[in-house]
Amino acid sequence: MSTTVEFSGGSAMIPASRDIVQGFVARLAEAGVKTADTFLDAARLVASELVTNALRHAPGPCRLVLTLVEDAVEIAVSDTGEAFPTFLPSDPLRVGRHGLEIVTRLCDEVITKPHATGKTVSARLPLR
Repeated sequence: MSTTVEFSGGSAMIPASRDIVQGFVARLAEAGVKTADTFLDAARLVASELVTNALRHAPGPCRLVLTLVEDAVEIAVSDTGEAFPTFLPSDPLRVGRHGLEIVTRLCDEVITKPHATGKTVSARLPLR
C-alpha cells in the first residue's frame, strides 16, 4: 500500500502533508494494519518536518511518498535541492532547526539518497 503526492511548492504543502498522512493511516486501519496509539501523530510530525525542510532548503516542487514496508511506514520526500540535510548535535538552547533531530528520534532509519534532479530523504517509522 502506498500514496504519492506531488506538491508544486508553497507553505500550504506543510499542513496538506499532515492531511495526506492522516488519510493514509485511515486506509491502513481499514486494511486491518495495527498501529501504536501514537503512530498517527508521529507520522504526521515526521512528514511535516521533511516537507518543511524541502520547502525551506530546496527550490521547486517536491514529492511525498508514503509506503507500508513490513512493520513500518516509509515516509519519503524528494526535492530539487542537491545539499544533504545537516544533522546538528542536540542543543536545548538552540531555537528552531530541531526537525531532523525529531525525525531521527522517532524513526528507526533516516536515509538521504541523491538522484538526477535533487535528493530523497526517507524515514522509516515503526507501526508499533
